[in-house]
Amino acid sequence: MIRFALTLAVLAGAADAQSVKLRDNEIEALLSGNTAVGSWNGTPYRQYFDADGSTIFAQPNARSARGTWRVEGEEYQSRWPGDADWEGWFVMEFAGDWYWVSKSTPPTPFEVLEGEQLVAQ
Repeated sequence: MIRFALTLAVLAGAADAQSVKLRDNEIEALLSGNTAVGSWNGTPYRQYFDADGSTIFAQPNARSARGTWRVEGEEYQSRWPGDADWEGWFVMEFAGDWYWVSKSTPPTPFEVLEGEQLVAQ
């Protein structure tokens, strides 16, 4: 499934490097069973998205957080212990790179690793 999403990224990148907002099925294919790696507020993170809807967010020198994730209305959404509501993000692709995008933060780049890779190898 990740190959499908990566193929879309290559094709989109070749088409004048326009940004593309992923659709619900593309987000699921990209994230489900895989790990996102990036930097959040200057701190590296890894987040695994299990196909069963559970997710684990890990940062160095911090306790991992377990939550739930879903795709609703072309938006990745997560909910963490103590959250009353789901928080949503668009997933965008631009020139072969992935970005989390919301109304309140600038686009935040991340990469996707196949499978569960919460520990750097």
